[in-house]
Amino acid sequence: MFQRNNNNNPHASAVQIGSKSVGDGHPCYVVAEIGINHNGDVDLARRLITVTAAAGCDAVKFQKRTPLLCVPPNQRDIPRETPWGILSYLEYRKKIEFGAEEYARIDVFCKQQNLEWFASCWDEESVAFMDRFEPPCYKVASATLTDDSLLRCLKERNKPVILSTGMSTLEEVDHAVNILGTQGLILLHSVSTYPALYEELNLRVIPFLKQRYGVPIGYSGHETGLPSSVAAVALGACMIERHITLDRATWGSDHAASLEPNGINRLVRDVRLIERSMGDGVKKGLARELPIRERLRRVHGVAAS
Repeated sequence: MFQRNNNNNPHASAVQIGSKSVGDGHPCYVVAEIGINHNGDVDLARRLITVTAAAGCDAVKFQKRTPLLCVPPNQRDIPRETPWGILSYLEYRKKIEFGAEEYARIDVFCKQQNLEWFASCWDEESVAFMDRFEPPCYKVASATLTDDSLLRCLKERNKPVILSTGMSTLEEVDHAVNILGTQGLILLHSVSTYPALYEELNLRVIPFLKQRYGVPIGYSGHETGLPSSVAAVALGACMIERHITLDRATWGSDHAASLEPNGINRLVRDVRLIERSMGDGVKKGLARELPIRERLRRVHGVAAS
């Protein structure tokens, strides 16, 4: 079981990602996940980065794999229909994987757009590959939460780590947190169904994780709409991650669970409105209420002392 010191501090320490702090009292950090929705096309990736910047997101995220390490041997030769014809699953994974040249272009373009960018690295070779771009943090995908070697590899980088907790038991999350430690750690509540059903989302886990681990908690959503992601912010999520696409009907495994440009724009707008609405929790009368109070109340209450 995970053990942490009880320092009677209800607020987890903020984690610094680039120039921004992520945690209680700071604006929600919004991540647009391109993932593999670029379908191996760097120009499509650039268009999605432009959408991300225009929406006012804080960062864009990709996925990085070494196909020979990440595709199980019994799946490598399975044929798959793709936009490039029928390919083995291994050849398909290679087809959509960006290399150093593509990520160098992405690095330049994100800097031009004033966007942070980072990646979910699915294996240790991918971590070493990403090191050359000096990302502000690393992401652990839900699928790799139980990969102890990968977790230790990331911990050695001494950079913030964002850990998604989809498809994981509480005991598995405890184990991963014990390996990574809580310094510089952000946990994301997530449900790994694509797209996720609303009745599966269990957003009340967000305050539970915050109380249990004492680190900033966010939400990585795979549902089709916006209300639950906005509700997550009201429940204390300090980071929101959503997949983005230009068209949800595009071929690919993640597009159906992604937001189109209008959706990511509305998400950022609604998150900022929720932040403005939360207030300080102190019940008091407002100056703008006084004229209405005078006009509508027949009996006035006790004056404030």
